[in-house]
Formats: sequence, structure tokens, C-alpha cells
Amino acid sequence: MRGYVLGLLALNLLTLIWGTTFVVVKGAVEGMAPSLLILLRFGVAALFFLPWLFRLPAGAFGPGMELAFWLFVGYASQTLGLAHTSASRSAFITALSVVLVPLLLRLAGREVGPAFLAAFLALAGVGLLSYDPYQPPFNVGDLWTFLTALAYALYIVRLEVHARAFPSLPLTAVQVLGTALFALPWVLAEGEAWGPVAWGAVLYLGVVATALTTWLQTWGQRHVPAPQAAILYTLEPVWAAFFAYLALGERLSPSGLLGALLVLLATLLAIRRSPA
Repeated sequence: MRGYVLGLLALNLLTLIWGTTFVVVKGAVEGMAPSLLILLRFGVAALFFLPWLFRLPAGAFGPGMELAFWLFVGYASQTLGLAHTSASRSAFITALSVVLVPLLLRLAGREVGPAFLAAFLALAGVGLLSYDPYQPPFNVGDLWTFLTALAYALYIVRLEVHARAFPSLPLTAVQVLGTALFALPWVLAEGEAWGPVAWGAVLYLGVVATALTTWLQTWGQRHVPAPQAAILYTLEPVWAAFFAYLALGERLSPSGLLGALLVLLATLLAIRRSPA
């Protein structure tokens, strides 16, 4: 019971930290290139996982790089999106990944229950969020963030396969380093990306929001069953909206709040109906 309670506390702390990243990233990309932010964030985080890179099980490198690719697409599109959309809307659109997972599994032929009801609720919720008068109009940043949700959903589906075959920390080490490596050509292609660096944001995102949260998630889910952990993860956009209000003054109108509630209901329904 003590381990279970501590696990719950670890995962709650995890969602709180995740919720802060939307505000931090949005502030960072106002002064530095998104590509450089991704490269430095994951480069810093990779330093903490170097010991496990030398203990890779046979065959783990390829699956780790596949997962790193989906992580890179997710983080890159989210960072690009935050240059245009609000932090709170980005968080709720990103949460759609939970809804997309059962839809992808249904397309793969697995029985996942009424996933389309969750998708309908999510679509209605995002529609209300997109036309919230207190938020910026629907823009290209929202489209980038839809790509984020899809990439994270694909990551979750593929992680289910690879996490059963390899130890978590070596697999995570490859993912973190691989994400930095995927960002490097992007930085080199832009050329002008080597500009000012928001080192405070980079260190916070790399050390706290990537390295520490990876450890919290790995340790916490040793003690908390996956269905309960997934429900806790739906708190991320709630925390993000809270911090966006405190730090950026972002607000949701009554229609926006209703949209956010529909997204949360959709994610809870998707979790409840997903296979164990």
C-alpha cells in the first residue's frame, strides 16, 4: 500500500511538471528556434541516460530509434504549434492522443469498444476550444498540434509492443538520444537556428521535464496499474491551463471550458474502453 500511495504521488507530480512545459516552451520559442530547443532539450536529457546506452540488450537499438522518431515528430510539431496557438489549447488538443490510440487499434483489427463515441466527444470539444472568443482564432499552430496528438498516439501504440520486449531504461536511453539526433539535421538545415538560447528553459525542460519525468513515470508505473496511471495523465491539460492562466493570463470562455470538459470526458472514455 505504501508503494501504491508513493506511486500515485509520483505520477501526480509527473502530470504537474508536464503541465508546466506548455508555458515554458511557448516562452522559449519566442526567442529561439524550435529546432534548437528540441536538440538541446534532449541532448541535456541524454546525458542522464548515458550509463544505459552502454548496456543495450541485443536488438534494442532499432526499436528505440523507431520510438525516438515518433517522439521527435510529436515534440517538434508541438513546439512549432506553440509558436502560433495558446498553451492551454495546445494542451487539450495534445490530449486527443488518448482518444486516437483506440481508433488506431481499431484500424489494426483489435476490439476496443465504442471508440468512435470518444472520438465524437473529442471532436466536439476541440471545435468549442477552437472558437473560444478568449483564445486566438483557429490557426496553423492548431494543425501542427493535431499532428502532435497523432504522433503521440502512434508512439503509445508502438511502445506497447517494444516495452514488452526490452528493459525500460535502456530503451528510454535510445529514445532520448535518438530524438536529439533526429533534431540535429533540422538545426543544420535551418542554419540561422544557432542563435540566442533560453538556457533556463533548456535546462528545465531537459533535466526536470524530460530526465526526471521519465524516471518518475518508470518508477510510478511499477506501483500503479496502467489504467489508473492513464487516468492520472488526463490531468496534464488541466495543469497546463492552470499554469497558462497564472503565467500568461490565458483564459477559457464558458464555451471553451465546455470544450475542455468534453476532451477530458473523451479521454476518460477512451481509457475505460481500451484493452488492458
